[in-house]
Amino acid sequence: MSPVTESREIPTFFDARRNLFRRVIDYNQGMESFDYIVVGAGSAGCVLANRLTEDEGVRVCLIEAGPVDSHPLIHIPMGFSLMGENKTLNWCFDTVPQRHLNGRLGYQPRGRVLGGSSSVNAMIYIRGTAADYGRWEEAGATGWSYRDVLPYFKRAEDQERGESEYHGTGGPLSVSDLRYKNPLSDMFIDASLALDLPSNDDFNGETQEGVGYYQVTQRDGRRCSAAVAYLEPARKRSNLTVITGAQVDKLIIEDKRAAGIQYTNGDGIMRLKANREVLLSAGALQSPQLLMLSGIGPAAHLQDNGIDVVHDSPDVGQNLQDHFDYTIIRRVKSSQAMGYTLSRALRAIPDYLNYRKGKGPYTSNLAEAGGFIRTSSEEPEPDIQLHYVPGIVDDHGRKRHYVAGISCHICVLRPESRGSVTLKDASPRSVPNIDPNFLGTDDDLNRTLKGARLVHRILDASAFDSISSRPMYAGAGASDEELIHDIRSRGDSIYHPVGTCRMGSDAASVVDPAGHVRGVEALRVVDASIMPTLVSGNTNAPTIMIAEKIADSIKSAA
Repeated sequence: MSPVTESREIPTFFDARRNLFRRVIDYNQGMESFDYIVVGAGSAGCVLANRLTEDEGVRVCLIEAGPVDSHPLIHIPMGFSLMGENKTLNWCFDTVPQRHLNGRLGYQPRGRVLGGSSSVNAMIYIRGTAADYGRWEEAGATGWSYRDVLPYFKRAEDQERGESEYHGTGGPLSVSDLRYKNPLSDMFIDASLALDLPSNDDFNGETQEGVGYYQVTQRDGRRCSAAVAYLEPARKRSNLTVITGAQVDKLIIEDKRAAGIQYTNGDGIMRLKANREVLLSAGALQSPQLLMLSGIGPAAHLQDNGIDVVHDSPDVGQNLQDHFDYTIIRRVKSSQAMGYTLSRALRAIPDYLNYRKGKGPYTSNLAEAGGFIRTSSEEPEPDIQLHYVPGIVDDHGRKRHYVAGISCHICVLRPESRGSVTLKDASPRSVPNIDPNFLGTDDDLNRTLKGARLVHRILDASAFDSISSRPMYAGAGASDEELIHDIRSRGDSIYHPVGTCRMGSDAASVVDPAGHVRGVEALRVVDASIMPTLVSGNTNAPTIMIAEKIADSIKSAA
């Protein structure tokens, strides 16, 4: 057999996709082996690569389908708004037609680059509430109560404000206050307070309820992704191998044990051996897909797709949960609004020069302010989250408007709707059937409607009088029927899919509380897919926490 080359990518400003270094592997000597193979270099995968290679005696391979994170828009915080359809850095998935959204296809952007979605998200640092993790434990995820997970949140964190009961310093992940706050964001907070909504300067502290500015995963005004925080320092270690531009086709399973992986790159089909464990961190949409492609999943569904059944696990791909998002958009008269306007274009060069100094609008995550609100005084905790943007965000930013405006996103924090991820066919190149089943219950719709009414009240407050805001779609005067029609016509994901490889203590759960896949040895899932239920807020910080906690478990077991 002739030598086979394995392509790798290293950071380059000009072309992140080019393979600059090539290493020859002689397959006559057998598959190259590692102690651990981590599939997916997203938020969880980068954490695992860092923590496991702290042991110099352990060899780890981290494999990623996308390129290195050298694209300049990744690191400029405001640049994420321009990456929504970049198929080099983003999987750009579509859902199946959503029957409760007038049959529309939903959009599911997911990071396809070192750092995964933490390299393309809005950088908002939210953990959820203590009650969220209590619900996990009640659902059978023993050892995942708030008292159990808080130390891992603190271990991960380098909090700019300093150490406290709820925050840590010295961790890899920089958490900071925004260096730039748009004056239009101040208006949102002033308007909210005028409606007697409580103020909150720390959504990850003692209580979540209230409005205020979000903290962000930034360092010195630049994005601090999981790749920057965890992978960059780990890549200096000789016991870590990072392979990019390589899509994993399936897991190699021998006698009910994960023995390695098979992947494809520019040189063809390649295989790697795992001496200890394979760690699947491909995310809530692709981790279940890879399990099913490897014969782990609902037996009838696998057989229908011509896949041999290794282990019948009916819940693989089920229990999909995501935060449904509805955005209220208004035109305004203001030169401060961000977007495709002449006033912003004239400031582009000065704003960029300020960014080079670590300040100014380019350091903004755009979703600067927001809050956690109860739609009724009878709610025991906030049931909706708001993300306010001093600019127009329409159809995930794909529909562009060349006028000034503001947007406010509304999402139901703990939706009742459940969806699924299933195979389209047996090809690893096919996008799976993604069905979030948005607004599958009346409760989810009613909470969205109540949230929309509240946001219209906020945007109608006198704090906004000076910019003359006007609705672009259904306004405050719309009937419930008109507003519901608009919700069904324009609402979609705010990018928090979880739950498709549910963690629990029952036999039907896909993984146990340590992430072990039931029915197959030496295989774990470590990412947002194992969450039993959605947390009340953005999911990046909890995903990092999950990887920190399970990395501890892996090291202890070893």
